[in-house]
Amino acid sequence: MNDETPDAADAGADAPGPVISLLVVDDHPVVRDGLRGMFDSAPGFTVVGEAANGVEAVALAVELDPDVVLMDLRMPGGGGVAAIAELARRGARARVLVLTTWDTDTDTLPAIEAGATGYLLKDAPREELFTAVRAAADGRTVLSPAVASRLVSAVRSPAGGPLSAREREVLALVARGTSNREIARELFVSEATVKTHLTHVYAKLGVNDRAEAVARAYERGILGGPGPT
Repeated sequence: MNDETPDAADAGADAPGPVISLLVVDDHPVVRDGLRGMFDSAPGFTVVGEAANGVEAVALAVELDPDVVLMDLRMPGGGGVAAIAELARRGARARVLVLTTWDTDTDTLPAIEAGATGYLLKDAPREELFTAVRAAADGRTVLSPAVASRLVSAVRSPAGGPLSAREREVLALVARGTSNREIARELFVSEATVKTHLTHVYAKLGVNDRAEAVARAYERGILGGPGPT
């Protein structure tokens, strides 16, 4: 016979599960403080440490053994992708959930390939972030809609797809050593547009930076022959 009162039964149904421990990694103190306050004030979470770059993140993750690492990507003194790869190499137990403002192909794909369990943008609602951390702690993949769309596009259009005429034009200027600002001025577009074109070029060529893009383009004859020796 169940002697629990209805109130007691309801309380038991809402009882929180195990507390999830978090390591917050971001180069901005205000962001770290905000995330700590958000999670420490919510049931079921505890922030056990903070790091300002990827190098500190690896050291603290090994020392503190958190369930989940909330990892920013672009940080002075050590980026997030390298830290994710190093944690994977060391066999760290922690799941890494990327939390960043960047959703370009050159950020999302390397982070996922390095071993990130999930990828969210910093404009994610509070409850979505809580849900994502719980899912990451359980080993389930969580992706923001924008990132999921990019990954689907990458699968449907793998590296090696043809460059557009404008992308080839931008790449040719890069090969001449032209800066993004100078390219924007020459093509009468914004620097942001130039960066977008370069992001597409990197993804299509399967590279991560300007030098690799130029070298790969010469290898494939996109720029009209072998590169400079």
